[in-house]
Amino acid sequence: MKKQWWHDKVAYQIYPKSFCDSNSDGIGDINGIISKLDYLKSLGVDIVWISPMYKSPFVDQGYDISDYYAIDEKFGTMEDFENLLAEAKKRDMYILMDLVVNHCSDEHEWFKKAMADPHGKYGDYFYIREGKDGKEPSNYRGYFGGNTWDKVPGEDNLYYFHAFHKRQPDLNWENPEVREEIYKMMNWWLDKGLRGFRIDAIINIKKNTLFPTYEPDGEDGLVRVTRNVEDADGINDFLREMKEKTFAPHNAFTVGEVFNLKKEDMVAFVGEDGHFSTMFDFTGEILDTGHRDWTDTSRIDFTEWRDLTFKSQAEMQDIGFLANIVENHDEPRGASRYLPEYACNDDGKKMLATAYIMLRGIPFIYQGQEIGMVNCPREDISCYDDIASHDRYNKAIGRGFTPAQALEACHRHSRDNARTPVHWDDSDNAGFTDGTPWAPVDKDYKEINVAKQEKDENSVLSYYKKLIALRKSPNYSERIVYGETIPVFTEEKMLFGYERKCETDTILVLCNFADKDITLDLTKLQKKYTKVLLSNKPVELCDKLVLTPAEALILD
Repeated sequence: MKKQWWHDKVAYQIYPKSFCDSNSDGIGDINGIISKLDYLKSLGVDIVWISPMYKSPFVDQGYDISDYYAIDEKFGTMEDFENLLAEAKKRDMYILMDLVVNHCSDEHEWFKKAMADPHGKYGDYFYIREGKDGKEPSNYRGYFGGNTWDKVPGEDNLYYFHAFHKRQPDLNWENPEVREEIYKMMNWWLDKGLRGFRIDAIINIKKNTLFPTYEPDGEDGLVRVTRNVEDADGINDFLREMKEKTFAPHNAFTVGEVFNLKKEDMVAFVGEDGHFSTMFDFTGEILDTGHRDWTDTSRIDFTEWRDLTFKSQAEMQDIGFLANIVENHDEPRGASRYLPEYACNDDGKKMLATAYIMLRGIPFIYQGQEIGMVNCPREDISCYDDIASHDRYNKAIGRGFTPAQALEACHRHSRDNARTPVHWDDSDNAGFTDGTPWAPVDKDYKEINVAKQEKDENSVLSYYKKLIALRKSPNYSERIVYGETIPVFTEEKMLFGYERKCETDTILVLCNFADKDITLDLTKLQKKYTKVLLSNKPVELCDKLVLTPAEALILD
């Protein structure tokens, strides 16, 4: 594999609204991010991905963009952003922004012009179709619920398409003028000094534009909108063109948010000459919410998650790199999702970090993850801001669930769990703001916060620093970055164990997710491991190794 500048990097995601507020208005901002760059550098972060800061009405937390060339005043000014780029560069850090180009906001000038004249030039910037038999053009259920078609104002039988919220109309990628406008915007940001993009919902840009009606998959008479996406061919043409006109000339780092990818397209997407540098491994997300009912509040099945992760690692070994995550702004907190209740403690949080950060691929850390933040339950559905949670709560009530049962599902799955303010210290509002925070601060901030953990060498934060330092160590980085992932002791159902092998050198990673001791005979392995590189508990290394519950160990 041709080595790239991003292969050995560690990335960190910032949800700006909840990261750090510098002007006491209760909303995180760009200057707040700048004030924490040294903290991120001390953690070992190289790449910082910032969720949308573009001008937006914030129907979907900034993923509804009304002006691609403007910073929303909630976060600061373009001058502030340019200062952020400069300060990051001083620290040898790289800034990514979200690329949200499947859809825009209904407040974007293109959509306003399209609604004013749906048969004119800008009408073709979107998908506008006539209804059928007095109903919508087809029967798709959007990602946030409800039909994907809404009436064009003032028209009796014209509808516009939106895969997400009705205020997020989908852009018509079949129109070459739309694509050129998008590429022009992307190059404008890259020329400014942005180092790349996290690409949002990109698989959705290619549709079956006949918009056929399918067999319903629910009592509402609708079918999931992904059915249309799966029925579309030709997305590689769009992405190849995008890369040639934007990413490639800038040697940009790009990470795709990709679901529903056909296996035969993996090389095209993230191979050596793929459309993107990497894409997220959503094994856990798909396993947790994609294959079971949202109201299922049971914990993730560990063995299934582990085995699917190893399968994903094996499939990608000769193709490219994945971006490894256990949480982000669209998912609940990793500790609350992946750790059994008996392991949802500091040792367990360190173990979870060990299990995924040592895998082959580029590790992404989400803000607050490095101090072990967990889900934040709310007292009532009115306390939730996430539009998807409201839709799913209402559906659960409609199916006969009690409010308490529906609320428990929100506690378990809501995107708002990861969107609470970061805990910087134990002062009011966790040091996030001197004002009134836009979202509730979790009650455990006095115990879980950065200031407290920076003083404790045995804290979750200190362990993350050691883990990242090991990953970057000259003696081990080749194995950890490029080495093959080889599962070991897979007969132990609650053990996450694997070797990372590069030519003749290996390291061994062992994590006990069980509620009891696991004894391992290390003599069964081809290599003899004689040195502890990192552990979350005191350990005595021997051939018959006993791992206690929530113990993590890395050996040379």
